[in-house]
Amino acid sequence: MLIQDSFCKIIATTGPASQSPQMLEKLFLAGASVFRLNFSHGTEEEMTARVAAIRALEKKYDVSLGILCDLQGPKLRVGTFKNGSVTLKEGQKFTLDMTGQAGDETRVTLPHPEIFKAMQTGLELLLNDGLIRLRIDEHTDKEAHTTVIAGGELSNHKGVNVPGVKLPISALTAKDKEDLKLAEKLGADFIGLSFVQQPEDLLELRKLMTSHAQIIAKIEKPSAIEHLQEIVALSDAVMVARGDLGVEVSTEMVPVLQRRIVDQCRSTGKPVIIATQMLESMISHITPTRAETSDVATAVYDGVDAVMLSGETAAGKYPEQAVKTMHNIIRTVEKDERYRHNLVRRDKITGENTETAITVAAGVAARTVQSANVIVNFTDSGRTTLRTAKYRPGVHILSLTPKIATARQMSLVWGVISVMVSDLQTFEDIASKAGQAALKSGLVQKGQQIVVTAGVPFGRSGQTNLLYIIEA
Repeated sequence: MLIQDSFCKIIATTGPASQSPQMLEKLFLAGASVFRLNFSHGTEEEMTARVAAIRALEKKYDVSLGILCDLQGPKLRVGTFKNGSVTLKEGQKFTLDMTGQAGDETRVTLPHPEIFKAMQTGLELLLNDGLIRLRIDEHTDKEAHTTVIAGGELSNHKGVNVPGVKLPISALTAKDKEDLKLAEKLGADFIGLSFVQQPEDLLELRKLMTSHAQIIAKIEKPSAIEHLQEIVALSDAVMVARGDLGVEVSTEMVPVLQRRIVDQCRSTGKPVIIATQMLESMISHITPTRAETSDVATAVYDGVDAVMLSGETAAGKYPEQAVKTMHNIIRTVEKDERYRHNLVRRDKITGENTETAITVAAGVAARTVQSANVIVNFTDSGRTTLRTAKYRPGVHILSLTPKIATARQMSLVWGVISVMVSDLQTFEDIASKAGQAALKSGLVQKGQQIVVTAGVPFGRSGQTNLLYIIEA
């Protein structure tokens, strides 16, 4: 079994640059443990082929890999232009309407009645990732007359953001509902829900799902911050999607909100992912900027579960090198004594039940016993492993489970290496399996000690009540 030697995980987005089985294997060997399928792009045939290649890697290397199917969500866009694009100048007048006709230098179609319903005089619309700004001077329910505040080139189907306004739309479009069916058919481990605005968005998705895939709430709207606690509680994991979030709020607020979201997830034990523009320059350059390197390092120092590559691996020139670079940054930070000190110092013991006590004690034992490099969990649902990871014990967590779905979902979690095991019946079975799995993983050598947690009676979920130390 090939081990994942970093605590913080890497999510690699698949795309034209990384859809071949050969490149997917390279990304895995470089350090990726979760693969993202972006349903904004690609055909069913392409998605099916990528999933087959990823599952083949699992068998070849005897590992558990996660697949994240990311729904597009209600992406708002302008229509088309007669000549493909126009150049807007500061101070000029420009109209948005519902006519459906091709646009020119004076107007363009905005085929979203929900935006017109939410319009207010003086409100600013951001187009093309915020590079173009339009101020609404007057409007009806089908037309808006604006003044260009910041100009530039505007081409077909560029995105539109309405900062500070909660739009009366569902986070799930008709396309998303069809894509959800495909994602579940392909056996997705995670479903990414884009543009979450309120807790009800998660509840709507949950009702539509027929599988046990976990839901990742993508935080990219300011309204989601207003309901952050409820959204985190209803999701299985959270992604700080800084692309649209950085358009919807002022740039200087992005790191503040990122830290707030990370803290909320860490305190509740929900896996948290930092995404977008992490190594953006590596789409076209073989090395990242110093600022990008620091950005990744900051996320790792904050103890996040995973960092994600988007265009870098989906469409960039150097997908393998991007994963290697991210992995090298992660490993360098994790070797820093300040990193481990900060993890322990940030621990907050909030539970007072047996399971929490065992979990915290396991981390203390692993840090105290000099030769203990791993905590072994036996888990059915993954709850025990998640609880152990919440307190960031400073050593790897070997999660042994009889369920393949649980093993794959643990691929996203900080410090976890997940292994399939057969049903256990006795204490001797547990001790034997723990020792065998730890040695096979390469985390320990013969004679080293292992911290083990389990539940008695065996096979009952939510019964972690046993802590012991054995020799491998």
